[in-house]
Amino acid sequence: QVQLVESGGGLVQAGGSLRLSCAASGTIFSINAMGWYRQAPGKQRELVATITSGGNTNYADLVKGRFTISRDNAKNTVYLQMNSLKPEDTAVYYCNALITTGAQSPVYQYWGQGTQVTVSS
Repeated sequence: QVQLVESGGGLVQAGGSLRLSCAASGTIFSINAMGWYRQAPGKQRELVATITSGGNTNYADLVKGRFTISRDNAKNTVYLQMNSLKPEDTAVYYCNALITTGAQSPVYQYWGQGTQVTVSS
C-alpha cells in the first residue's frame, strides 16, 4: 500500500508565495519521477512540473521562472515552491509519483488527494 499525502495549500494574494509538500509512504522500493499537476474548475488536469530521481526537472511554460520543484529522496518527498502567484494559478494541485514496491515489481503511478490553492486578486 502506497500513499501520497500533500500539504501546504491555502489562500494567498496575487504576488504571494506558497510551498507545497508531498510525502510518499508505505511499501516503497524505489521512486522514479515525481511531479505536480493541477486542475482548475471546468478544465482538464494539466502538468505543472516534474522531477526525476536524478534531479532533472521539467516545467509547464506557464510556471517557468515562478515555480521550483525539488525533492528529498531520503524522505520520499517532493516540494513545489510557488512564487509570484497569479489568480490563474488557482486550482487543486495533485502530487504524482512513479513507484515500484519491490525489486521485480512493475512501476505504478500514484496520485495524492489534492490540495487547494486559491490566489486572490
